[in-house]
Amino acid sequence: MKKIALAAALSMAATTAFAGGHTTSKMAEPVIEPAVVVEETRASSAGIIVPIMLLLLVAAAVAAK
Repeated sequence: MKKIALAAALSMAATTAFAGGHTTSKMAEPVIEPAVVVEETRASSAGIIVPIMLLLLVAAAVAAK
């Protein structure tokens, strides 16, 4: 009877020890590098033309007074 109880206790300890599987392993998590997105820049003069036109309109309005 003692042998059966000892075998049952050892089998229960073994099943709980291996129940977690590889989730608690000592291996490091894989590192995933973020994707680098490269966008081409456009040389556009529209960024400077609009403020210059606005400045000319304001200067013309001030000169007309």
